[in-house]
Amino acid sequence: GSAYKIAIAVAEWNADVTGNLYKGAYDTLLQNGVKEENIISIPVPGSFELTGAAEILLNKHAELDAVICLGCVIQGDTKHFDFICNAVANGITQVGIKYSKPVIFGVLTTNDLQQALDRAGGKHGNKGDEAAITAIKMAQLLKTA
Repeated sequence: GSAYKIAIAVAEWNADVTGNLYKGAYDTLLQNGVKEENIISIPVPGSFELTGAAEILLNKHAELDAVICLGCVIQGDTKHFDFICNAVANGITQVGIKYSKPVIFGVLTTNDLQQALDRAGGKHGNKGDEAAITAIKMAQLLKTA
């Protein structure tokens, strides 16, 4: 990963979860050779804003090889969950297509807080780690395809 420049956009909403996702992603990038100075990190208010953040990052930093989007949306009593999850998934996909760059979906969409915690460093591992590995693999694909 030493040749890559990767950005991480992380939602502040559900910070106990997203902070763990961020730590996993950041540490995994470093462990795989990405230089600290080649990692750009930005916080955004919530998962909905991840799409806009990815767009801004790729627009301002053409040298980026990938953007990792980290967030957590927990099911509630209304359809808000469905709207946010759909918008974020579609938005992240569209930004990646627009810029022909990997934009990684590292957003947990869980039924409750415990499921989120289990996936952010708990019994199901850390999906932030997985998002970082995906970013590195996709950046490599971008360079070699």
